[in-house]
Amino acid sequence: MATGAVTGSTPQTDPCDSQVDGPPVAGIPATYLALYRKAAADYGIPWEILAAVGSIESDHGRSHAPGIHSGENHAGAGGPMQFLAGTWKTYGVDGNHDGRTNRYDPADAIPAAANYLRHNGAPPKMRAALFAYNHSNTYVDDVLNRAHKYKTTPTATTPPNASPPAECTEAAAITAPNTTIAKIIAFAMAQRGKPYVFGATGPDAWDCSSLVQAAYAAAGLTIPRTTFAQWPFGVRILNNQAQPGDLVFFNSGPATSTTTPGHVGLVIGHGQMIAARCSTCHPAIGVETYHRPDWIGTTRPLLRL
Repeated sequence: MATGAVTGSTPQTDPCDSQVDGPPVAGIPATYLALYRKAAADYGIPWEILAAVGSIESDHGRSHAPGIHSGENHAGAGGPMQFLAGTWKTYGVDGNHDGRTNRYDPADAIPAAANYLRHNGAPPKMRAALFAYNHSNTYVDDVLNRAHKYKTTPTATTPPNASPPAECTEAAAITAPNTTIAKIIAFAMAQRGKPYVFGATGPDAWDCSSLVQAAYAAAGLTIPRTTFAQWPFGVRILNNQAQPGDLVFFNSGPATSTTTPGHVGLVIGHGQMIAARCSTCHPAIGVETYHRPDWIGTTRPLLRL
């Protein structure tokens, strides 16, 4: 049994992740690989070490063993990186900046694992840090062997003549006018592939207005919760002046009209927005154009904030 972790919900694969964060690696879901790489950059722990831990603990979130997605296993560990509750309380990380530290959410659990390993001496004392993670020399050897294979195995290749989805090209070309808008857009883009659930407020699912509200909250800004309240909140601007960070509104959904829009998206640039679209859309949260017939207005909340 581990002192800090032992052997969340698994996000849907986002086709843009491998394009934005580096080449794909065979056997690792793109969403998890992006989180391993980000945590590596933030905490200085090699991504392949984090991937090896994630592989052992939960098969990168794909395992359905007790404690992976909810509850705890026989040793009291939970989440894709298998944290004990006490250790999580000390080293848990709000990796996706949604105001919660959730050991079942890989966006929190993976940077928390990096945080815990660094606290215990990694990377210079990697064996000691991994032993603190799980008091087993066999476990330490397994992590190091898997990490070596991840680092030395050629990355998965893209089939000949294949090209990334158009939305990936647009997402990669985002240029935010300032750091505040960059934070807003970065949070929203990180939610791609998660489910749309009407009334949901995250972190595992969103509706259109809660996604926008949470994105602004990630930059320390408060806007209303619902589309109906967000519409009059921001300063109205001409549609042809929309820029990254603005909100675009649509006459879409029940009880909506040209004066009370029911759907909202966040402008990211190049005629594109990111939006929580619908429960049957694929992806439910993703990038699409806002140039559509039911687009009825644009606001700039930052002019009020």
